[in-house]
Amino acid sequence: MTATAHHVGITVSSLDDVLPFYRDVLGLDILSQFTVTGEAFSTGVGVEGATGNFAHLDADGIRVELVEYEPEEEIIEDVTLNRPGATHLGLEVDDIDLFYERLPEDVETISPPQTTESGTRICFLRDPEGNLVEILEQ
Repeated sequence: MTATAHHVGITVSSLDDVLPFYRDVLGLDILSQFTVTGEAFSTGVGVEGATGNFAHLDADGIRVELVEYEPEEEIIEDVTLNRPGATHLGLEVDDIDLFYERLPEDVETISPPQTTESGTRICFLRDPEGNLVEILEQ
């Protein structure tokens, strides 16, 4: 049996706060929103009494899953890419400079677009909760 990709998941503390960023700034279409609760879910995710509020978005055929858990754990500040277990969502654009220029002023970036030794141009953004999103142009 071969595993196939289904989604990339990002845990957030507030769907209401981050969904506009993924929809309006990154241009991802909302596929569905739903809530999952019950003993099987709690046991499956290993969080006693858990409820998950989900939003599934389409990133050109890659499903991005945003999930808000109840009960909520404390947010870890200053997520950095070199920390083991760090994650990020990578999205490719045709013109990274134009994308960067059109970002709303309140979107936090790590740096303007940079050209790496491999020739790929990258910049990293933070969603409203600090989760990292890589924008790249190859």
